[in-house]
Amino acid sequence: YPTDVLLPGMKLGWDLTKNLNKTLTSWASLDDPSTGSHIFAIEKWKVSNGLIYDTGQLEYRTDHRYSDLVSITETEEEISHSLNITTNISSISLLQLTSGGALRLIELIGGESHILFYFPLDLCDTYNKCGDNTYCNTSMNCVCIAGFQWGGQNEVGLTKSKPRCVRKSQLSCHEKEFKKVRNMKLPDTQFKILETNVE
Repeated sequence: YPTDVLLPGMKLGWDLTKNLNKTLTSWASLDDPSTGSHIFAIEKWKVSNGLIYDTGQLEYRTDHRYSDLVSITETEEEISHSLNITTNISSISLLQLTSGGALRLIELIGGESHILFYFPLDLCDTYNKCGDNTYCNTSMNCVCIAGFQWGGQNEVGLTKSKPRCVRKSQLSCHEKEFKKVRNMKLPDTQFKILETNVE
């Protein structure tokens, strides 16, 4: 049962045979190791990602940068993420959930530590920051995707309301082309049917 740190060889996520979820839990503060308000958990969705919660509220969902750092196992028995064990005995890497709710990969070499990965990087990493049919651009503004415009009724969430992007024209089932959009975080798959074998 990890606390706020994942070491190489340890697994985070679901043991589906026991219905057991291993998570990281932050410290209360930098110098108080009691249980904090942030949890880093692996979801049981079709394509697993890491989720950072603050007092039970989903704040962030990891992106491809995180997926490149960990080994992901998705079988009938488990859905887990782990750090690889390296043969380099002069250094060790660890994944830590900070008391502020950030995830960081630290490499320890001798008496020095180096941060190799830090998440979230900016406001665009906030879960569902912009809403449906939008993306967060490099200026950290929400923008409608091609074929959509601002309009319609605002989406109403539990804590805030945000504008919506609606279609500029009716959807045509005769068009056989999809618009390619680059550098996007894939949508979560909690309520989706997903085919992972499509090329």
